[in-house]
Amino acid sequence: MARIDPWAKKQFDDYSRLMEEFGIQRFDASGLPDPPALFRRGIVFGHRGFERVRAAIEGRKPFAVLTGLMPSGPMHIGNKMVMDQVMYFQSLGADVFIAVADIEAYATRGVSFERAEKVAVENYILNYIALGLKPCQIYFQSRRRAVKDLGYILGKKVNWSAMKAIYGFSDDTNMAHVFSPLVQVGDVLHVQLEEYGGPRPTVVPVGVDQDPHIRLTRDIAHAHRLFNVGTARDGRFGVFVKGGPAGELLSRAEGVLRDLGHTKLDVIANYNVIYVDDASPGDEVRIEDALIDAEREHSRYIFVPPCATFHRFMTGLTGGKMSSSVPESAVFLNDEPEVGARKVRAAKTGGRVSAEEQRRLGGVPEECTVFEMFAYLLVDDDRELEEIRSACRQGTLLCGACKRRASEAVAEFLKGLQSRREEARDQVKEYLVEGGA
Repeated sequence: MARIDPWAKKQFDDYSRLMEEFGIQRFDASGLPDPPALFRRGIVFGHRGFERVRAAIEGRKPFAVLTGLMPSGPMHIGNKMVMDQVMYFQSLGADVFIAVADIEAYATRGVSFERAEKVAVENYILNYIALGLKPCQIYFQSRRRAVKDLGYILGKKVNWSAMKAIYGFSDDTNMAHVFSPLVQVGDVLHVQLEEYGGPRPTVVPVGVDQDPHIRLTRDIAHAHRLFNVGTARDGRFGVFVKGGPAGELLSRAEGVLRDLGHTKLDVIANYNVIYVDDASPGDEVRIEDALIDAEREHSRYIFVPPCATFHRFMTGLTGGKMSSSVPESAVFLNDEPEVGARKVRAAKTGGRVSAEEQRRLGGVPEECTVFEMFAYLLVDDDRELEEIRSACRQGTLLCGACKRRASEAVAEFLKGLQSRREEARDQVKEYLVEGGA
């Protein structure tokens, strides 16, 4: 099996293989209220555990969304995909938390904490506000004690061999780098502490390169639960006490199960298990979440397993990976409008070697970075996008006209963002919090 490295420069493109190898489920946007283009078009392609957030949305119950920013370089247009998801969930009532990953930037990229703060505010936070993010909690990892404490405390459930297997750490990996994934565990799970809103479903929108962090966090969350819920080796579905005062927890679990409508219960106290013989497919998550209150009476560190959505990466304008370290590969949100437009005009397309050949054979929109910008960011109407795709394939839309349209749209977007970014400077304090809630 392959290993995903969150810090590698590799560009992922075989998403089907990644889903199969790592057990990522296919994302289905049907049933969500007014889903954005990223969801409708399969750009958000996979998930882990999203059924919990979907249920919260449908039931109008509390849920949270957490994301993070790496303060080591400018925010490019591909980064906007995460914020589009965050703002969509915020519009549905989610509590929003955004971590400035200054500890990770220091540990993995050598960025000073002073530099990280400047980059975070000028290149990210002002843009978030300008894009339309409503007031929320944006915090620095290094200043939020709950995050660092959780990273240390919850790390007791992980050993060195597991960390090496997940991340490929070697003997010369510095210990700050080793600890940084545990800080990210603290980021994701601390939003469920009582002082930050209590246990509730939490979604983390990420690229697939961040899946190791998601798997580690979900494993740690499960490891701290006092119940196991699922099918035993004999094929029976049950609730199994694995920690805490077994007798008391077993009694509480029986009450919870009856409140949920289950009546065919086989309580075996000697083995600390309740078999649920009238359980149906899908009951596992519902039962597991209903048991949280009983568990929280005995441990502060009980969490609803967090979920994640996974989105495709945008291809860089030069045809490779979109990267903050390669200026021509990306439109940065702090670019002057004409600079952004120039980059688009120079972008790699899916056109033929000549206009005559393209009229005859048609273009290949699936290989075009400009069409990708239309699909990901610039064209919201699905019918309009399909017209562009069809005209390209038929050879009636040439690359020059397509680039012109895209460059004008990018310039207009950057011009409006530039104006709103300056207006946002007075609002930063409404978003940026220090160590507390």
